Amino acid sequence: GISAIDVMNSIARGQKIPIFSAAGLPHNEIAAQICRQAGLVKVPGKSVFDDHEDNFAIVFAAMGVNMETARFFKQDFEENGSMENVCLFLNLANDPTIERIITPRLALTAAEFLAYQCEKHVLVILTDMSSYAEALREVSAAREEVPGRRGFP
Repeated sequence: GISAIDVMNSIARGQKIPIFSAAGLPHNEIAAQICRQAGLVKVPGKSVFDDHEDNFAIVFAAMGVNMETARFFKQDFEENGSMENVCLFLNLANDPTIERIITPRLALTAAEFLAYQCEKHVLVILTDMSSYAEALREVSAAREEVPGRRGFP
């Protein structure tokens, strides 16, 4: 993995880890690197099937990204051979707002299917949640709701 993230934020199975970023920082490269280097830790004494590389899947969803970023993710995963384990959801910036809202929900549904029906270990990476939050605010404003609990994530 990435040493700075691994040392400061050791995670267990089922745990979430947020990575906050700002404009101009390499958050897309970090998300791609996490996807590239992800895998199961081999524990002595466990069954061979449990930590086998075929028993691992990655669900990657990017919301509100431009065409160049979407091309970067797809090309990076294909070049590094991680595309065979990746279920990729790309929502572009010019796509409708409702698609941006539904993208992470579709990604999590796919992850649940892979985990519970296919019995795989699944890593879910959702990038650019700020675009998702903006889409929620747009829908809230269109419904003329008062900004509050339902209007913000």
